[in-house]
Amino acid sequence: MAYQQAQIAVEKTREFGQLQAAIGRIFASAALEKFLRVLEGKGVRVREFEKIVSAGLLEASDAELAQSGKKARQLYASLTVSDQALMREFYLERIEQVEPALRERYSKVYRYY
Repeated sequence: MAYQQAQIAVEKTREFGQLQAAIGRIFASAALEKFLRVLEGKGVRVREFEKIVSAGLLEASDAELAQSGKKARQLYASLTVSDQALMREFYLERIEQVEPALRERYSKVYRYY
């Protein structure tokens, strides 16, 4: 039997959508390499989502989020626990979809140790 993820409804759709859109923009554009460089410079690993959010590193890579007046930390904190888990899962899926050449170039931030 194959793994099937349980469907959990998002409760705070507006905040979730804003944060999801910012992450989507970062991973769908040239901003991705800027984001990975920022992580590398700060010594933060790509899988440390909550550390990335609390340090304001998403705003540093997404101009639209930076100009919105809302910080990723505020948006994330306003989400329910289940929404936060869904956001972490969304983010982790995106980092695994990064092309192998770029992951190799930034292997330092992709390491588990």
